[in-house]
Order: sequence, then C-alpha cells, then structure tokens
Amino acid sequence: MSQSVATRRTKREVITEFRREEILQAARVVFARNGFYETTVEEIAKAAGISKGTLYLYYKSKMDIYWAALKFGVTEMHDRVREELKTVPSVKEKIQTFIHVKMEYFQKNRDFFKIYYSEFGNTFCHPIHMQKEFRDLYRKQVDLLESILVDGIKTRAIRELPVEGTACAIADLTRSVITQHLMNWSKRTIEEDSKLTFDLIWKGISK
Repeated sequence: MSQSVATRRTKREVITEFRREEILQAARVVFARNGFYETTVEEIAKAAGISKGTLYLYYKSKMDIYWAALKFGVTEMHDRVREELKTVPSVKEKIQTFIHVKMEYFQKNRDFFKIYYSEFGNTFCHPIHMQKEFRDLYRKQVDLLESILVDGIKTRAIRELPVEGTACAIADLTRSVITQHLMNWSKRTIEEDSKLTFDLIWKGISK
C-alpha cells in the first residue's frame, strides 16, 4: 500500500516537472518576442497549450514565470558547461570548451539568450532581491572560470594575472560575441567566432 502511494507521488512529481518545463519553454519564446512588459500571462498559457487558471497552479505571477524561465536556462547552460569540462584535461581545452559550449547552447536556445541578455542589460531595473539572485547565477559562471585560471597559473599553463578580472573578461567577451549573433551583426558562423574568441583569449593569457 505504502509503495503504491510512493509510486503515485513520484509520477505526480514527474508530471509536475514536465508541465513546468513546458510552461517555461513557452514563456521563453513569448518573452523573447514581446519583452517582459508587453507579455501577458494569457499569451504564455496559450503558447503552453493550457488555461490561464492551470498556469497559476504552477506560478503565482508573470514575474515568477520570468525568473523561473531565466533560472532554468542559466542552470541548464551552467550544468552543461560543467559536465563538458570534466571530459577535457588541460586548462587550454577547458577554456576552449567553456566558450564553445556556451556558443553551442546559444545556437539551440536563441529565445533563452534574448531574455538572458535583456535581463543582463536591465538588471538594475528590478527589485534588489531579484538583482542579487541574477548576480548569483552569473557569478557561478565566473567562479567556474576562476577555478580553471587558478589551476592554469599553478601549472604554469598561463601567466600570472588577476584571476577574477580575467574570468569576468572571458565571460563578457563570450557574451558579446553571442550578442553579435543575436543582432545578426556577425557574418561568420558560430563555430568560426568560437574559435576566434578562444584564440584572442588564449594569446592574451598563455605564457
């Protein structure tokens, strides 16, 4: 009896998680198309194929959906980068992988990057607690780069340099190149720009 209840609870949790992801995927498309202020909960519900009332069972407000969609994308991207880094041994390959995986994620998730960089540019317009939450998500990426750079200095793969500032510079340069593609300013492929970005960074930090 207890095992049956536990099984039903697990199924319910799986269904809930699946439905949340459907809502967030739909929200990313609508937010990217309309922007935060022009988007309505009704539009998100329609894009997700559910009623407005059903949507409110999962999220309390449009702001909750917005931040959940942003966090979902950032977390998924960060986890993917972290997993890929485990497959390469050298500092050089890790930095190259960091850049490549982020740009590859962009290719497959343009809608997410539109709201991600929109939020990055307007982070000071949101309430303080939201700003902190967003900064913490961004900081995870910088911390990951910092750990790679520290190892690189210890093993003499890269020269002595300010670790935090360099990590931020790498993250920001990568973000800038992705922005060029979002704006359709770059005539190169994402693979070409990924290689170019890495070459510029590596020539600047290697010994």
